[in-house]
Amino acid sequence: MKPPKRGRAAATKTGLISKRPSKLAKEHGLTADQEAEIREAFGLFAVQHPDHEDSKEGVLRKDDVRRCLISLNLTPDKSEVPSILETIDPLGTGFIPFIPFLSYASIALHTKEEGSDDNEDEEDEGYQQESNEEEVRAAYKLFTHGGAGPITLAHLRRVAKELREEVPDDVLRDMLREANGGVGKGRDAGSVGLEDFEQVMKRAGLTFG
Repeated sequence: MKPPKRGRAAATKTGLISKRPSKLAKEHGLTADQEAEIREAFGLFAVQHPDHEDSKEGVLRKDDVRRCLISLNLTPDKSEVPSILETIDPLGTGFIPFIPFLSYASIALHTKEEGSDDNEDEEDEGYQQESNEEEVRAAYKLFTHGGAGPITLAHLRRVAKELREEVPDDVLRDMLREANGGVGKGRDAGSVGLEDFEQVMKRAGLTFG
Protein backbone atom coordinates (compact mmCIF):
# COMPACT_ATOMS: atom_id res chain seq x y z
CA MET A 1 0.00 0.00 0.00
CA LYS A 2 1.33 3.40 -0.93
CA PRO A 3 1.83 5.89 1.91
CA PRO A 4 -0.67 8.74 2.03
CA LYS A 5 0.17 11.54 -0.39
CA ARG A 6 -0.16 14.09 2.37
CA GLY A 7 2.96 12.60 3.98
CA ARG A 8 5.02 13.48 0.92
CA ALA A 9 3.40 16.90 0.69
CA ALA A 10 4.12 17.60 4.33
CA ALA A 11 7.70 16.40 3.91
CA THR A 12 8.15 18.90 1.11
CA LYS A 13 6.40 21.68 2.99
CA THR A 14 8.33 21.22 6.21
CA GLY A 15 11.32 20.13 4.12
CA LEU A 16 12.52 16.72 5.67
CA ILE A 17 11.84 19.68 5.86
CA SER A 18 12.62 22.60 3.52
CA LYS A 19 10.84 25.89 4.01
CA ARG A 20 10.73 29.36 2.61
CA PRO A 21 13.31 31.81 3.94
CA SER A 22 12.08 34.16 6.65
CA LYS A 23 12.12 37.94 6.33
CA LEU A 24 15.29 37.98 8.43
CA ALA A 25 16.98 35.44 6.14
CA LYS A 26 16.01 37.41 3.03
CA GLU A 27 17.40 40.61 4.51
CA HIS A 28 20.77 38.91 4.88
CA GLY A 29 20.70 36.94 1.63
CA LEU A 30 20.40 33.60 3.41
CA THR A 31 18.42 30.51 2.55
CA ALA A 32 16.09 29.05 5.16
CA ASP A 33 18.56 26.21 5.74
CA GLN A 34 21.46 28.63 6.26
CA GLU A 35 19.45 30.63 8.78
CA ALA A 36 18.46 27.42 10.57
CA GLU A 37 22.09 26.30 10.75
CA ILE A 38 23.17 29.65 12.22
CA ARG A 39 20.29 29.51 14.73
CA GLU A 40 21.25 25.98 15.72
CA ALA A 41 24.90 26.90 16.28
CA PHE A 42 23.95 30.04 18.23
CA GLY A 43 21.60 28.02 20.41
CA LEU A 44 24.38 25.60 21.38
CA PHE A 45 26.39 28.41 22.98
CA ALA A 46 23.72 30.97 23.97
CA VAL A 47 23.01 31.88 27.60
CA GLN A 48 20.26 33.89 29.25
CA HIS A 49 21.23 37.29 30.66
CA PRO A 50 19.14 39.70 32.78
CA ASP A 51 20.14 42.66 30.60
CA HIS A 52 18.83 40.87 27.51
CA GLU A 53 15.52 39.44 28.73
CA ASP A 54 13.82 40.50 25.48
CA SER A 55 16.18 38.29 23.45
CA LYS A 56 14.32 34.99 23.18
CA GLU A 57 17.36 33.31 21.59
CA GLY A 58 19.59 34.36 24.49
CA VAL A 59 23.00 35.96 23.98
CA LEU A 60 26.56 34.82 23.24
CA ARG A 61 29.37 35.56 25.64
CA LYS A 62 32.19 37.26 23.75
CA ASP A 63 34.50 34.32 24.52
CA ASP A 64 32.08 31.96 22.74
CA VAL A 65 31.79 33.94 19.50
CA ARG A 66 34.82 32.30 17.87
CA ARG A 67 33.71 28.84 19.05
CA CYS A 68 30.28 29.42 17.54
CA LEU A 69 31.79 30.51 14.21
CA ILE A 70 34.06 27.44 14.25
CA SER A 71 30.97 25.22 14.61
CA LEU A 72 29.65 26.86 11.42
CA ASN A 73 32.93 26.18 9.58
CA LEU A 74 33.52 29.95 9.49
CA THR A 75 36.68 29.84 11.61
CA PRO A 76 38.25 33.30 11.98
CA ASP A 77 41.90 33.87 12.85
CA LYS A 78 42.36 34.74 16.51
CA SER A 79 43.75 38.11 15.39
CA GLU A 80 40.41 38.88 13.69
CA VAL A 81 38.29 38.33 16.80
CA PRO A 82 38.73 41.83 18.34
CA SER A 83 37.52 43.53 15.13
CA ILE A 84 34.60 41.09 14.90
CA LEU A 85 33.60 41.89 18.48
CA GLU A 86 33.82 45.64 17.77
CA THR A 87 31.42 45.11 14.88
CA ILE A 88 28.81 42.97 16.64
CA ASP A 89 29.24 44.38 20.18
CA PRO A 90 30.07 48.07 19.57
CA LEU A 91 29.26 49.03 23.17
CA GLY A 92 31.62 46.41 24.56
CA THR A 93 29.01 44.76 26.78
CA GLY A 94 30.59 41.33 26.37
CA PHE A 95 27.29 39.80 25.26
CA ILE A 96 26.03 39.48 21.68
CA PRO A 97 22.34 39.04 20.73
CA PHE A 98 21.31 36.80 17.87
CA ILE A 99 20.68 39.33 15.09
CA PRO A 100 24.11 41.03 15.23
CA PHE A 101 25.73 37.59 15.25
CA LEU A 102 23.61 36.42 12.31
CA SER A 103 24.53 39.59 10.40
CA TYR A 104 28.23 38.87 10.76
CA ALA A 105 27.84 35.12 10.12
CA SER A 106 25.92 35.84 6.88
CA ILE A 107 28.73 38.13 5.66
CA ALA A 108 31.35 35.51 6.53
CA LEU A 109 29.27 32.83 4.80
CA HIS A 110 28.89 34.89 1.62
CA THR A 111 32.62 35.66 1.62
CA LYS A 112 33.41 31.97 1.99
CA GLU A 113 31.06 31.08 -0.87
CA GLU A 114 32.61 33.72 -3.14
CA GLY A 115 36.04 32.37 -2.33
CA SER A 116 34.86 28.85 -3.15
CA ASP A 117 33.55 30.05 -6.52
CA ASP A 118 36.88 31.73 -7.33
CA ASN A 119 38.80 28.54 -6.54
CA GLU A 120 36.28 26.12 -8.01
CA ASP A 121 38.54 25.10 -10.89
CA GLU A 122 41.34 24.34 -8.45
CA GLU A 123 39.29 22.08 -6.18
CA ASP A 124 39.56 18.37 -6.82
CA GLU A 125 36.66 15.98 -6.61
CA GLY A 126 37.82 14.48 -3.33
CA TYR A 127 37.79 17.85 -1.59
CA GLN A 128 34.32 18.63 -2.90
CA GLN A 129 33.04 15.27 -1.67
CA GLU A 130 34.51 15.90 1.79
CA SER A 131 32.93 19.35 1.87
CA ASN A 132 29.56 17.89 0.85
CA GLU A 133 29.77 15.26 3.56
CA GLU A 134 30.47 17.93 6.18
CA GLU A 135 27.44 19.91 5.05
CA VAL A 136 25.25 16.81 5.18
CA ARG A 137 26.45 16.06 8.72
CA ALA A 138 25.75 19.67 9.72
CA ALA A 139 22.22 19.44 8.29
CA TYR A 140 21.74 16.10 10.08
CA LYS A 141 22.66 17.70 13.42
CA LEU A 142 20.00 20.35 12.88
CA PHE A 143 17.43 17.57 13.21
CA THR A 144 19.16 15.84 16.13
CA HIS A 145 19.71 19.16 17.97
CA GLY A 146 23.46 18.64 17.85
CA GLY A 147 23.31 15.03 19.04
CA ALA A 148 24.79 11.94 17.40
CA GLY A 149 21.40 10.71 16.20
CA PRO A 150 19.54 8.88 14.88
CA ILE A 151 16.63 11.15 13.91
CA THR A 152 13.49 10.05 15.75
CA LEU A 153 9.82 10.99 15.79
CA ALA A 154 10.54 13.30 18.73
CA HIS A 155 13.17 15.15 16.67
CA LEU A 156 10.72 15.71 13.82
CA ARG A 157 8.08 16.94 16.26
CA ARG A 158 10.57 19.47 17.62
CA VAL A 159 11.58 20.69 14.14
CA ALA A 160 7.96 21.00 13.05
CA LYS A 161 7.17 22.95 16.22
CA GLU A 162 10.11 25.30 15.65
CA LEU A 163 8.87 25.90 12.11
CA ARG A 164 5.40 26.55 13.54
CA GLU A 165 3.99 23.75 11.37
CA GLU A 166 1.06 21.64 12.58
CA VAL A 167 2.09 18.20 11.30
CA PRO A 168 0.21 15.12 12.62
CA ASP A 169 2.28 12.29 14.10
CA ASP A 170 1.08 9.82 11.45
CA VAL A 171 2.50 12.10 8.74
CA LEU A 172 5.80 12.38 10.60
CA ARG A 173 5.89 8.57 10.91
CA ASP A 174 5.35 8.29 7.14
CA MET A 175 8.31 10.60 6.63
CA LEU A 176 10.50 8.42 8.85
CA ARG A 177 9.43 5.22 7.08
CA GLU A 178 10.04 6.75 3.67
CA ALA A 179 13.54 7.81 4.77
CA ASN A 180 14.52 4.51 6.46
CA GLY A 181 13.01 2.18 3.87
CA GLY A 182 9.99 1.20 5.94
CA VAL A 183 11.91 -0.37 8.82
CA GLY A 184 9.38 0.64 11.46
CA LYS A 185 6.04 -1.06 11.96
CA GLY A 186 2.77 0.22 13.37
CA ARG A 187 3.20 3.17 15.68
CA ASP A 188 6.94 2.54 15.81
CA ALA A 189 8.22 4.19 12.62
CA GLY A 190 11.85 3.51 13.45
CA SER A 191 14.52 6.17 13.08
CA VAL A 192 16.80 7.68 10.44
CA GLY A 193 20.55 7.26 10.71
CA LEU A 194 23.18 9.37 8.95
CA GLU A 195 23.47 7.02 5.95
CA ASP A 196 19.70 7.03 5.40
CA PHE A 197 19.70 10.81 5.75
CA GLU A 198 22.42 11.11 3.09
CA GLN A 199 20.31 9.01 0.73
CA VAL A 200 17.28 11.25 1.37
CA MET A 201 19.39 14.27 0.43
CA LYS A 202 20.60 12.59 -2.76
CA ARG A 203 17.11 11.49 -3.79
CA ALA A 204 15.88 15.03 -3.22
CA GLY A 205 18.62 16.27 -5.54
CA LEU A 206 20.14 18.45 -2.82
CA THR A 207 23.80 19.36 -3.09
CA PHE A 208 25.96 21.21 -0.60
CA GLY A 209 29.10 23.27 -0.60
